[in-house]
Amino acid sequence: MKKRVAILGSTGSVGSQVLSVIDVQHELFSVEVLSAYNNADLLISQAIKYLPNVVVIGNADHYSKVRDALNSYDIKVYAGLDAISQITEMGTIDIVLIGIVGIEALNPLLSAIRNKKKIALANKESLVVAGELISKIAIENNVQIIPVDSEHSAIFQCLMGEFDNPVDKIVLTASGGPFLGKDNNYLKNATPEEALKHPNWKMGKKVSIDSATLMNKGLEAIEARWLFNIQHSQIEVIIHPQSIVHSLVYFADGSVKTLLSFPDMRIPIQFALTFPHRLKSTFPTLDLLSANTLNFERPDVKKFRNLALAFKALEIGGNMPCILNAANDIAVQAFLNKKIGFQQIPDIIEKCMDLIPLTGNPVLTDIFETDKLTRHKASELIK
Repeated sequence: MKKRVAILGSTGSVGSQVLSVIDVQHELFSVEVLSAYNNADLLISQAIKYLPNVVVIGNADHYSKVRDALNSYDIKVYAGLDAISQITEMGTIDIVLIGIVGIEALNPLLSAIRNKKKIALANKESLVVAGELISKIAIENNVQIIPVDSEHSAIFQCLMGEFDNPVDKIVLTASGGPFLGKDNNYLKNATPEEALKHPNWKMGKKVSIDSATLMNKGLEAIEARWLFNIQHSQIEVIIHPQSIVHSLVYFADGSVKTLLSFPDMRIPIQFALTFPHRLKSTFPTLDLLSANTLNFERPDVKKFRNLALAFKALEIGGNMPCILNAANDIAVQAFLNKKIGFQQIPDIIEKCMDLIPLTGNPVLTDIFETDKLTRHKASELIK
């Protein structure tokens, strides 16, 4: 019987690649639910191609357009952010792939956990802002979260079969983004167009900018703390421009495990969908002879301050990672809109981390309130 997949955020970069994986493995998977927030046109075309049971458009302003376009198909159409969370209750869903970007994924993720669904997680912000809460609820409901990001997928796979073997540390690899090796004078005048040109990965605008600032790796460090129940002092980041070594796990006996693959998001996506099995695919296979040289270096946290700020937020804990994430969202958008420069992004984040009140053990309402306050403060600072 085919596994029925709900793809939340199907029109984004990850969601589109999930559908390409399902195209390859169409005998094993069917699309049960598709959701998007704003991209009604692409959502409609995806729905007509895959004929899911349900389609949800998060922005209710587009509901009539989606409903009318799919009127002649046997597809239920719903609208609103609450509907995206509510569809995880459906008994016809076997796997929930969460590809929604940002804190908006938090409620759908919690709903999927409470409904005991198999979860493939491609959203890092939910664990960044509410990692402790999510981990607790996942344990209570005996739900395993399978990471989709290439780095976390690599760590997950390196830990398979290790059970209680002691881990010394995990090391996340970062490509360094498009500005690796650039000096401060260059970064001072860097444009959004330059920052969006990631050398190895095809990603959305927000994630691409986060990669350029190294914030993406900082958020991944916070996410790793909760995914793998490891302390902040046991997490490191190194620069690896080729994006072939997808993170490393150091064990207490001196052994180091890593996972290598061609930089193609479809590989960890397929693994997350098929876990614990590995299926043959048509995706590129790594040839180390062609790869020739693999380079590694320490990140320059003075030049790329976002990474240092993320580790500071991780160490402080409480709602500080939420403050970091919300301030970064506003600052990145301001940079994309050319309201601030590239090097002003960490300035906005650091000021918010200093100004927003710290909450030691935030509950869900605290997290959303912190997010709201921080976005307001960051917007004020930019004006």
